[in-house]
Amino acid sequence: MASIKDVAAEAGVSVATVSRVLNDHPSVSAEARTRVLAAVETLGYRPNAVARSLRTDQTRTLGLVISDVLNPYFTELARSVEEEARALGYSVIIGNADERPELQDHHIRTLLDRRIDGLLVSPTDGGSPLILDAARAGTPMVFVDRWIPGVDVPVVRADGRTAIRDLVTHLHALGHRRLAIIAGPAATTTGSERVEAFREALREYGLPLPGAYIGQGDFQAASGRRVTEEFLNLPEPPEVVFAADNLMALGALDAIRARGMRVPDDIALAAFDDIPWFVHTDPPITAIAQPTPDLGRAAVRALVDRIEGRPPQSVTLPARLVVRRSCGEAAPVSPEPAPAPPVQRSNP
Repeated sequence: MASIKDVAAEAGVSVATVSRVLNDHPSVSAEARTRVLAAVETLGYRPNAVARSLRTDQTRTLGLVISDVLNPYFTELARSVEEEARALGYSVIIGNADERPELQDHHIRTLLDRRIDGLLVSPTDGGSPLILDAARAGTPMVFVDRWIPGVDVPVVRADGRTAIRDLVTHLHALGHRRLAIIAGPAATTTGSERVEAFREALREYGLPLPGAYIGQGDFQAASGRRVTEEFLNLPEPPEVVFAADNLMALGALDAIRARGMRVPDDIALAAFDDIPWFVHTDPPITAIAQPTPDLGRAAVRALVDRIEGRPPQSVTLPARLVVRRSCGEAAPVSPEPAPAPPVQRSNP
């Protein structure tokens, strides 16, 4: 690979002049700038990003630590983060915490050691000393999807409370009265918030949420399967299982089918975090959809604002209920075909 010295020799200027051209310094003559840029093109020179970061104290790189790369929600979130960052001139390094706090902190430590300009985190729990220390040290940081209460960091998230209330209203209208929830980890804000929103919505209709109808999951499929099996073993199983994320809904569906039962004939199923393959299950799954691409883009913009000295803003976007057929909804009625128009005959 060509070096900056090679470019200087090709252009017939000093290394300092090449450096000034590459950094858009105004003190370089038009003639020298033209020669340097021509030499860069001829030699295929690419600036050393590491060396440049040492000079400017910026790497134009963001870190993203997501909770579970196998979760389609976080996969879509990561994609929108990468696209928005690229549009703003930044690259992204992604770390997968796999819902494990110690792995989350490993990725955060590694990213900070690599001199990233800012950090996007979906915390796996609320007690990471490393995150707290980084926030106190002034590291540009934004929480996305989940957050740590009491930490002065902008938060970009969806508000699912209204959508959960809409779901309970929908289920009540369908005649369901025994509703259970597979909850996410209580140490996460999304885990605790969704249970509380579900409880509040049931209370509005005078419906109880007994302890036996609250199953503790971990946002992964195996826990959804385990909790659903526990529900089905109860003397009075629930009529509806609401999984607080999509992977736990998949596990719930596996458990129901393993019993030879059918959704929604034997038990209804709903989920938080709509994903594309929910429309392909039989029946399609009623779910709460988050505006995932918008969340990713907003999180990047908030972080870049923080990095570039502008005041960042927290953002809360609404989630929405998507009604399908997994809770006993009527199948959509196909419209009757329109009668064929009469044949117009012309007189000979």
